[in-house]
Amino acid sequence: MQLLLVSTLFAFLRPHPVFAAPSGVKTFTLDIANKDLAPDGQMRSTVVANGQYPGPAITAVKGQTLRVTVNNKLTDPTMRRSTTVSFDGVFQTTQNAYNEGSAFVTTCPIAPNASYIYEVSLGDQTGTFWYHSELSVQYVDGLRGPLIVYDPQDPLAHLYDVDDLSTIIQLGDWWQTSSETLLAAYQGDGVVPISDSGTVNGIGRFQGGPEVPFAVTQVVSGKRYRLRIINESARNVFTVSIDNHPLTIIEADGVATVPHTVDLIEMLAGQRYSVVITADQPVANYWLNAPFTGGSPARNLHQNATLSRSILRYKGAPIAEPTTPWTAGPANGTSLVEADLRPLDAIPAPTPDVNITLDLTVVPNAAIWNVNNVSYLPPKVPTLNQILAGADTQVDFNVTENTFVLPANKTVQISFPPTDDDDAHPLHLHGNNFWVIKSMSSTDINTVNPIRRDVVGVGGSGTTIRFRTDNAGPWFFHCHIFWHKAAGLATVMVADPEAIQKETKPSKAWNALCPAYNALDPALQ
Repeated sequence: MQLLLVSTLFAFLRPHPVFAAPSGVKTFTLDIANKDLAPDGQMRSTVVANGQYPGPAITAVKGQTLRVTVNNKLTDPTMRRSTTVSFDGVFQTTQNAYNEGSAFVTTCPIAPNASYIYEVSLGDQTGTFWYHSELSVQYVDGLRGPLIVYDPQDPLAHLYDVDDLSTIIQLGDWWQTSSETLLAAYQGDGVVPISDSGTVNGIGRFQGGPEVPFAVTQVVSGKRYRLRIINESARNVFTVSIDNHPLTIIEADGVATVPHTVDLIEMLAGQRYSVVITADQPVANYWLNAPFTGGSPARNLHQNATLSRSILRYKGAPIAEPTTPWTAGPANGTSLVEADLRPLDAIPAPTPDVNITLDLTVVPNAAIWNVNNVSYLPPKVPTLNQILAGADTQVDFNVTENTFVLPANKTVQISFPPTDDDDAHPLHLHGNNFWVIKSMSSTDINTVNPIRRDVVGVGGSGTTIRFRTDNAGPWFFHCHIFWHKAAGLATVMVADPEAIQKETKPSKAWNALCPAYNALDPALQ
């Protein structure tokens, strides 16, 4: 009753679409099916949730549990017909690790014409997250969407007036060709596929294509808006700005930050930021600029990164595009330097107990990435199944699983040495976030109040992170450029296998996933 009263009061006081269920459980259904869609004006068969790209918003209030029913209705033989759903940034508990959704790490995929219910306990987490298929590169075909956890007692709520579904900004890269065809080409020539377009809230344009109307975010003069920006791409790096409107960052990857104002934010695949903007400009239409990088446009003549944008429209402004030029953002604007971010709740990084160095290398002209000279291959028996069957040391896993077995309740430091590659690999850790001791954006070492997040850029001047092994589980740690992940740029961090064996008790439905998947004709997998 107390939870209901608090949540109802919060909904009354602030513009907000979420009401906490009395039981603390919120249910959603995702029907995963093929549908012909044209986000950038070019029709193609897609893999989407509930018939839309991006998928519907999953929303909750702090402390709730999500119960997400996934119905696999995929039929298109040109794409993967099994599926999984992972909830990026959400810390699954040890007891619930089997609902984490990482194909061949914590689960087998869901077969066609089958269903599975994911139980996702949110605990004390709040902020901006997202969900997507974790099977191969399937989310390239469209299976991605936002997951927002609202905080009724947000300590930064005094900074904004509006935070609702209308203020979610989803960035994505879009391909007009199916992921399986693109993956086969990549495996043949080693050239990472280059997107045809970039989308903002599911809408984009490509060079020479139709003038699809841009997405619009409506604002009212004088109000302050919390924009939750999510880079749901499988490769592209987006640089976000809004003409004449500074961006005050108040969250990074689900961690509240000390307010930090910039003009431009570079966002790697998988990263999320909440920013506050004030609608204090003359009533008009303004460009939200989201140009991207992701390979040479010479390899895909459809690509024109300048076309990646949307409209910020003041109430009372004409229903028209802005009259100002298309730009990549303010020429002399202040860009975010990741190392400048500070968490609102500063937690010093503990002294490391375990030190690991990960060296990322690529085999020239091949779709093979190595981590410490090992290219990850998904095992036929998921890592969690192996642990529950008794595996508890590194030698119990195949070398190609690139699995690190870590002791309980320790601090692990992972160092990525400097490289000649200035392109950032967005490394994402499941089940945890980490302290960014050294960002590739700076030479500074910060152990006092570093930002904590779950996706960090690796490359250039080097990166150092630390995380705790208090949350036992087999946690995927991979590049969020999913083409690179498919090429082997991944590891599995197994924290405290003994606790996993004692505390993780999968459901009958989970136990049925692998037999059903393994019995499928390979064409249906």
